Amino acid sequence: MRTHLCGQVTHELAGESVQLCGWVASRRDLGGLIFISLRDIAGIVQVVVEPDSACFADAEKLRNEYCVRISGEVRMRPESQWNESMATGRVEVVATAVELLNASAPLPLLMSDEDGEEIRLKHRYLDLRRPRMQRNMRIRSAMNRAIRSYLDGAGFNEFETPILTRATPEGARDYLVPSRTQPGHYFALPQSPQLFKQILMMSGMDRYYQIARCFRDEDLRADRQPEFTQLDMELSFVEEADVREVAEDLVRNLFSEVLDVALPESFPILGWREAMERYGSDKPDLRIPLELVSVDEHVAQVEFKVFSGPAADPKSRVAALRIPGGASLSRKQIDEYTEFVGRYGARGLAWIKVNDAAAGLEGLQSPIAKFLDEAAWSGIASATGAQSDDILFFGAGDWLTVSTFMGALLRKVGRDMSLLESEWAPLWVTEFPMFERDAETGRLDPLHHPFTAPVEDDAAALEANPEATLSKAYDMVLNGSEIGGGSIRIHRQDMQQAVFRLLNINEEEAREKFGFLLEALRYGCPPHGGIAFGLDRIAALMAGEDSIRDVIAFPKTTAAQCLMTGAPSEVPEEQLSDLHIQPIPED
Repeated sequence: MRTHLCGQVTHELAGESVQLCGWVASRRDLGGLIFISLRDIAGIVQVVVEPDSACFADAEKLRNEYCVRISGEVRMRPESQWNESMATGRVEVVATAVELLNASAPLPLLMSDEDGEEIRLKHRYLDLRRPRMQRNMRIRSAMNRAIRSYLDGAGFNEFETPILTRATPEGARDYLVPSRTQPGHYFALPQSPQLFKQILMMSGMDRYYQIARCFRDEDLRADRQPEFTQLDMELSFVEEADVREVAEDLVRNLFSEVLDVALPESFPILGWREAMERYGSDKPDLRIPLELVSVDEHVAQVEFKVFSGPAADPKSRVAALRIPGGASLSRKQIDEYTEFVGRYGARGLAWIKVNDAAAGLEGLQSPIAKFLDEAAWSGIASATGAQSDDILFFGAGDWLTVSTFMGALLRKVGRDMSLLESEWAPLWVTEFPMFERDAETGRLDPLHHPFTAPVEDDAAALEANPEATLSKAYDMVLNGSEIGGGSIRIHRQDMQQAVFRLLNINEEEAREKFGFLLEALRYGCPPHGGIAFGLDRIAALMAGEDSIRDVIAFPKTTAAQCLMTGAPSEVPEEQLSDLHIQPIPED
């Protein structure tokens, strides 16, 4: 039906006849001339219908989003009318025939960024026609091609793992599928192929990957969906550095192939504690040239107990954040930042404006300056590098709480003041704690998952001091977003059983839920490790989108609904009966 795509009609085709198919993006009738912007997946080209053309009457009937085929001759526009922002901007097609393939009803949306998300998702088939969304979908397709090409060349094999499996220990977040043939029994949709990819390593498959669909029944945010896509990788006979090297090279290749962007030859590596100390986050945005500085030693003796108390407590800290030129912030802006950190557990936010660094205490403007002496201020100024016209913000209290809210402040100020110094800033975060203790129940929970290996390969030592144990886990972070996470796995049965005991999973429960894994560990399981990348999140970063919904063809809303199809929906009672399900009436 067509000889070229719209976006392929360039000056090189001048003088040639073409047949194009697409949608009318816009139509302008200037009385004697009709201009049509014709759009398809490759781009937009301008079509001119002249008044003496045999197809002029056909063109007059066209409206936005009519599906048409247009024949014509390519000619150069006058140089003064060139649009260099478009691949087709130097040419236009003079129509000789206009064929209506299918008319469009009046549009229920504007087909622009002004449309609300709800109406965009309800009429997704129209929203996806827009150039922005077409570009986003092409990025996703290019990502998949680049991933497969790289991993196939690196000796990986692509395997599919089951979608219908058994419920995970997280249970409440599983999507359950009732079994018709085994009443009272349920499959679960996988939250991750984790155990299956480990079993593949135990089976001698050596290097595995899969672009996997995963499912999680949890509250949604801009970067979460009930069904999502991740790149899963697993390798045998490897240590942490081996996995990181392959994953890093993959991501460099991905950005080069898809965006023509050269990421650094080597990604920085930060331990988890150092990342929290310096940036207040386990996914720091290194584009922001700000850091937290601990000033405990300089304020331990001051009369201000808000500072001196935490400074003397090894489980607490006093952290300072220097904002160059921040003395210009108004009291209203400072109050807004104080309210902001309160959402992260801060009880307050102390501050000092440095009006004249050379004047010592006399050059400061702050409600807390009266509590400081020259020695304390000199130490703070030296540690933070404070200069005239800066502002210093301070947080004091529990180490993790202070690190977290000061880190949130660092990121917000960095964006508010447009301090980003580069476009892309990747890094690795490593040496995560093996466990974290639930504040309400007092139970230990794995910081990543219960199959992550500890740094020290000693089950007895692990059980003796679990909270001090670090794990062989690693996260890849890009621009403040975790895009991938992985670890070296436990490959010995005794270590896996020790971890289960620490998680309060007794032997009977372990056999019930993980019996196949524990059994497989008995038969010469190789050391292995891997990583999983969130492809939705990477695609959003590549496309410059804030929400992953804008890089997924058919996403769900924050209420986990598909507005286009009306899912989830009720089903007939007969179907429920076949599945041995009886709904509980609402009160």
